[in-house]
Amino acid sequence: MLEAELLTLGLKFHGHKCPAMPMGLRAGVAAMRALGVERSRDKELHAVSETGEGHAAGCFLDGIMTATGCTFGKGNIEKLRYHKMAFTLIDARKQKAVRVSLKPAFFAAALEGPFVRQRKAGVLPQDIDPQITDPLVEKIAGLPEEQFLAIGPVVEYPFPARKGIFEAKPCAKCGEIVFSDKLRVQGDALVCIPCSGYER
Repeated sequence: MLEAELLTLGLKFHGHKCPAMPMGLRAGVAAMRALGVERSRDKELHAVSETGEGHAAGCFLDGIMTATGCTFGKGNIEKLRYHKMAFTLIDARKQKAVRVSLKPAFFAAALEGPFVRQRKAGVLPQDIDPQITDPLVEKIAGLPEEQFLAIGPVVEYPFPARKGIFEAKPCAKCGEIVFSDKLRVQGDALVCIPCSGYER
């Protein structure tokens, strides 16, 4: 069962009501429970998402971020772009991890449901009739985990500590401040990546 407060937070962060975001919330909560951890305040947890862009259920990732506290701003989440509804949550302190995914039969059925049919027809998620959306979200919020989530075993997961970069210098061309690990050498000057012409 999904806590109402977490669902409210997830919907506000995500921006529209849809079934995939609460699926991600539930997956995130399940992973944290399996690892015996709380929501990440800094970088205690690290998420490796297998989602991508442009597919029908990318909203899953916003649910994972909301539940786990793993965010792109904190740098404790990454995206593999496998276009799968799955992710691995890593406990950086205990060096353990668990993978959680949507069960194939459940996800296949969801892709044939009324919400996705509306999306295929070009209806924006926020414009889909609440009589379609609300029951789906309520169903996901209360569905027993075993009916839709595959929760893998907790495994050892070596995860090296990553130190933050605090030194920064101005780019010799544009003058903007750049963290030192991303400055590039051009002749005798240090420049940012856009000014360097390099891709990375």
